[in-house]
Amino acid sequence: MRKVLPLALIGLLTLSACQFAGDDGAAADTHRLNTMEAFPLHAYLPDESSAAGKALGKAQWILAGKCMVRLGYPGFASLDPRTVESTYPVRRGAFVGGGTVGDDSPYGVDDPDQAAEHGYHNRQRQDSAQPLEWPADQYVALTARYETGDSHRSHGQPVPEGGCLGEAMRRLYGSGPRTTKVNGLRLSGPYSSAMEIWYESHKKARKDPGWKKADRAWAACMKDKGYRYADPDKASLDTAWFRTEGPSGKEKETAAADARCKLDTGYIDTVHAIEAGAQKAAIVRRRKDLDAARAANERAVDSARRVIAEAS
Repeated sequence: MRKVLPLALIGLLTLSACQFAGDDGAAADTHRLNTMEAFPLHAYLPDESSAAGKALGKAQWILAGKCMVRLGYPGFASLDPRTVESTYPVRRGAFVGGGTVGDDSPYGVDDPDQAAEHGYHNRQRQDSAQPLEWPADQYVALTARYETGDSHRSHGQPVPEGGCLGEAMRRLYGSGPRTTKVNGLRLSGPYSSAMEIWYESHKKARKDPGWKKADRAWAACMKDKGYRYADPDKASLDTAWFRTEGPSGKEKETAAADARCKLDTGYIDTVHAIEAGAQKAAIVRRRKDLDAARAANERAVDSARRVIAEAS
C-alpha cells in the first residue's frame, strides 16, 4: 500500500484546545470523515433504504410467505409484507441485545461536547432494521437456525437451506449469494464482497506506520489528561462502560478527553486517509468481484420488481 505523506496533522498536538475548538470548519471536516459514506467502498454497499433496497426486502418476504405456506403455515398466504418491512426475525423469548455502548461511526467519538453528555453510549437505539419475534417453529422455518431439539422438517416437509428467507434470496439472485467470513461472522448477500474487502483493508491500514504513529500521538495526549489507553478502541471498549445502562461520570470524562485528543492530534483525518488509501488499492485489485456483486444486485432488483408486480 502506498505510504501517506509525512503526518503533518499530528503536529496539531501542539495547538491549544481552545484554538482548535474555535476552528468549526476543521471539526466539521473531521466529523464528515468519521462516517461510512466517506469511504470509497461505501459505493459498493447496497442501500436498504432506497427504492431498490425496499423492493428486494418486499419481494423476499413475498417469496418467503409462499414457502411458509408450502411448509404448512397457511396463515402466511395473507401475509402483508408491510407488516414485516425493515425487520429481521428473532426467536420468541430469545435475548436481543439492546445496549447502547459503542458508536455507529468508524472511529468513535469525535465531538467533545456530545461525549461529555453521552460518554460512549452513542449507539442509536432505532436502527433501520428492527427485530420481530416469531414462534420457535416458524422462526426455524424462516431462517433454518436451529437449537438443540429443533427438527429440520416442518409439518413433514424439509426446511430449505437458509430457511424460507434464504430460499427467497436464492430465487431473487438466481443462485446462493456469495458467503464469506468477516471477523468470525458469516456473511452472505450482495454486500459480502464489499464487507470482506472493507475488513481486510482495515486490518492492513492498522498495520501502517502512520496509523501507529497516530495512535501514539493520541495516547500521549490522553496520558497528559490522566488517562492511559494505547489507542481509541481500548478506551471505548473499556469493560467498565458495559456495567451500567447509562454513562457514568468517569465514562463521560474519558470520552470527552478521547474526542478532544482526536481533534487536537488530527487523529481521524490521518487514519481515514490511510484506510481510504487501502480501500482504493483493494478496489483496483478486486474490481471484478465488486462489479460482479453490483451487477448481481441489479439483476436481483429487476427480479424483485417482477415478483412484486405478479403479487399485486
